[in-house]
Formats: sequence, C-alpha cells, structure tokens
Amino acid sequence: MTINSSLKALMILFALFISFDGFSKEIALTFDDAPRAAKGYFDGKTRAAKLIANLKAHQVEQVAFFVVTSRLDAEGVARVNAYNTAGHIIANHSDTHPDFNRLTLEQYSDNFLRADRQLRPFSNFSPLYRFPYLREGNTLEKRNGMRALLKDRGYRNGYITLNNYDWYIETLFQQSIKSGQPLDMERMRQFYVKTLMASIQYYDQMANTYLGRSPKHVLLLHEMDITALFIGDLVDELRRQGWKIISPEQAYTDDIALYQTERVLKYNPGRIGEIARDNDQKSNLWHKTLDEAYLKQAFDQQVLNKTSQE
Repeated sequence: MTINSSLKALMILFALFISFDGFSKEIALTFDDAPRAAKGYFDGKTRAAKLIANLKAHQVEQVAFFVVTSRLDAEGVARVNAYNTAGHIIANHSDTHPDFNRLTLEQYSDNFLRADRQLRPFSNFSPLYRFPYLREGNTLEKRNGMRALLKDRGYRNGYITLNNYDWYIETLFQQSIKSGQPLDMERMRQFYVKTLMASIQYYDQMANTYLGRSPKHVLLLHEMDITALFIGDLVDELRRQGWKIISPEQAYTDDIALYQTERVLKYNPGRIGEIARDNDQKSNLWHKTLDEAYLKQAFDQQVLNKTSQE
C-alpha cells in the first residue's frame, strides 16, 4: 500500500468516526414523583441508595429528580438530599401532584408556588417544572396563565420527548411480589428493558419523521423500585444501540425546548407528540406500550410465563 493510499484509508476511518460521533443519539434520564411511596420490594432509603449506586456504576453523572413536595417528610427529605448530594438535579413536580384539568389556574398556581418555596434550598435545585400527568392546561386561560407564571419565576418547562408507562410496570411488579407469585427477576429485567426500548425507538422515529433528526431526548422515568433495580441494564442497552447519555441540562438546550404548540391539549403526549399533532398526526401519539391492557398481557406472558388460557 502506498503512502497516499494509506493516508486516504486513515482519512476515511477518521471521517467515519466523526460521522458516527456527530450523529450519535443523545438521551437524558429524568425521574418523576420523588420521593415516591416505598412500601414494597424496597424501603425508601434502600431504593435511593440502590438507584444512586446503579447510576454511578454505569457512569451516568447526572439525572434530574422531579419532586412532589407534599411527600417531603423526614424520610422523604433524606432521600431527596441523597440525590442532591450525589450531584443530581432537583426540580419541581408540584406540591401534591394535581391534575390541572380539575383545578382552576389560581389553585394550580398556588400548588406550583408551594413546591417552589420548598425546593429552592436544595443546592442542586434547577428551575425546571414538569406538569403532573404532562397536562399543561385544558383551556387557553389556564395554559397561557401557567406559561406566563413559569416565565415570571425564571422556570423552564421540563418537557419530555420519550413517553412510557413504567409506573404501570411497577404496579404489576409490586402486585406480583405482594401476592407471592413466583417472579423470575431475569425475565423481569428483560421485560423492563425491552418495553422501554420499544417506546424510545417509537418516539425517536416519530421525531425523525417530523424534525428530520434525532433531538436531544428527555426520557420520562419514575423514582421506583424497578428503576433502582434495572436502570443500569437500560443504560447498557441504550449504549449498545448507539445512544449517548447526557445531562438534562444539556438536553434542554435542544431547539425543541423553545417549541410551543398553539393547541390546547386536554391530554399531552409529550413534546414529540405535540409536534406530530401540529403536523396533523391525529392517532398513535401514544405507543402501544402506553396501554395498560397491553402491558398486563405482555407482563403475564413474558414475566410470569402465563399462557392466555390460564
């Protein structure tokens, strides 16, 4: 091989490396409902320790915990302090996790402000607000009122791009533990990773359809036992499939952070779903893995190894 041909080969390899690195998919991890009730497989202290250790062991430097402040009793404060001390972002998820569709703007605003006052003392507090149930107001007045309040208080919308029903998988897991049903933890691990990856791939493809690219994604998860158990396995699979784990602060620098739908949505599918709806996609804004009946059947078959006749 001549010097010129060797140089060309090296240049091609370098270009391929730059191309892969430049177009790698990026994802940030966020956890809602902290400190979530912990009366099942783990207690709260054990869950927090397991989750922190698992993130550290898999080189995930920073995630965000969206906190419901009415849960900040002594144990809850200790748990959120542990996440804060570990370097993770502490953000606002309301005081009582209300459904905006059921409250007035004044009631909802007061709920948000109560949480804000309690969260600002945390050293890693970041003014990000995630609407409970992702519901941002079912009237123009409510939607615009909260947009104005967030702006006035220096907040950003803690939107998500990758939606799932991991909370229902947790329900099925805890029900099985409580009932004493034999539960194969390896099957459980595989089901968790497979189901979440299916939803991630679905919404990433939707993003590519309407944006022509894969944005800096924000994954919705919840602070739960199955998350503490299997987050490392999910991270491993994400990286195996070419994803790069980034911080939430990095994710919220994407251009879609500035996107605001003009629609008033009673139920919100997340930022990618909003964009799809604004481009006239009227169905399939929620992936099939966001259907409780589908998940129950899949859980019974794939985790409990039940047949449809049982």
